[in-house]
Amino acid sequence: MSNEVKPSEQFVSPADTLATFSGLELMGKSAGGNGIYGRRFPGNGERVLFLGGVHGNETEGVAATAGFCEEFIRRGAERTSNTDLLFIPVVNPDGVLNFSRHNANGVDLNRNMPTKDWQANAKGEKYYSGPAAGSEPETILLMTILHEFDPQFIVSLHSWKPMFNVNGPARNYAERMHSRLNYEITEDIGYPTPGSLGTYAGWERGIPTITFEIERGLPLKDVYATVRGALLEVV
Repeated sequence: MSNEVKPSEQFVSPADTLATFSGLELMGKSAGGNGIYGRRFPGNGERVLFLGGVHGNETEGVAATAGFCEEFIRRGAERTSNTDLLFIPVVNPDGVLNFSRHNANGVDLNRNMPTKDWQANAKGEKYYSGPAAGSEPETILLMTILHEFDPQFIVSLHSWKPMFNVNGPARNYAERMHSRLNYEITEDIGYPTPGSLGTYAGWERGIPTITFEIERGLPLKDVYATVRGALLEVV
């Protein structure tokens, strides 16, 4: 694949967009003091965590996660699945509001997890990992959720080159998703990602994790319809 990808489409009014995610509960605050909201749909089956907006300029992931969550809100008691679901459509509201990869502290949250390979680097870099591993309130919230919700499978929705990036023992999930959306399945995205959620949860803790890289540049109005079938395969 070429290294060139389209930019994500910006939300016309990010603050208004975030305000439309009704029916969600406040779970924590970002570095910039913005609310991080989620919604759980309890069940007796497998516990699955869906995350969007870790990088605020990858709006496709926000649109997909929010769309899936909203579908379950509309379904209500008509759910046919017994899966225990937790959605956090926007992990990084600071980034979404500023159309930025980083939070209000300039940190790439997907390099801030306290992994064994976490690496310090200079503030201002694209992949700035923070002043210390696990330093950011968003990261601390994610770690708390991983401990308390104890997911058995994680889907983190981003956008870049279209792929299902397998982290840990997640290939069977990726193959199910691939059956509905013809994206590449890979364990190697071509460069190291120290401090990433995939490393922390998938490789170091054995929680099957898919970093779902939605094709960047898709019109936001088309994103959820494009990925819906793949997401339904794992619930």
